[in-house]
Amino acid sequence: MTTFITGFTLGLTLILAIGAQNAFVLKQGLKKHHVFLVCFICAFSDALLIALGVTGFSEVVKQFPLIESIARYGGAAFLFVYALKSFMSAFSQSHTLKPSEAVPESALKIALTCLAFTWLNPHVYLDTVFLLGAISTKYEATRVEFAAGAMSASFVFFFALGYGAKLLTPIFDRPIAWKVLEFIIGIIMLAIGVSLIVTL
Repeated sequence: MTTFITGFTLGLTLILAIGAQNAFVLKQGLKKHHVFLVCFICAFSDALLIALGVTGFSEVVKQFPLIESIARYGGAAFLFVYALKSFMSAFSQSHTLKPSEAVPESALKIALTCLAFTWLNPHVYLDTVFLLGAISTKYEATRVEFAAGAMSASFVFFFALGYGAKLLTPIFDRPIAWKVLEFIIGIIMLAIGVSLIVTL
């Protein structure tokens, strides 16, 4: 149980920071559009990456650095486009004032966007595959328990973020609040996109 708690705590710590993926989950939670789908994709993807890290996939990535390069530049391009969309939404005259009034996008489009946020982010490989994978070697006898703890943290965090966003709904009844959120999300996406390119 101690190893499980260690994995859970470490996994939670690594995903708490407000990043592109978390901002997207929060936004969908506020809109109340495909929340379960988004939370499940993020959590399941994290679990899969954790499993890969614990089973030694990090060694494969080291042998083929092209994997990281594709994720780095592809992720940067994706984030720049999404940042532009957020800025346009923030300053658009036809901007939706209330999350509940927004026209829902298709589940397929949301799923693909969510997958892009997860798998085109090289930081997720660094944190989940490399870091967690490396730390798991300290718990050789209870590695499965450690991985289960980290995976549980992902499911708890993403579902809490997605469904907990509704608590902020009263705030987003005000037109300016939704515009500010869109602008902040744009800044986050832009900053992370730039960091992917400059931190070579």
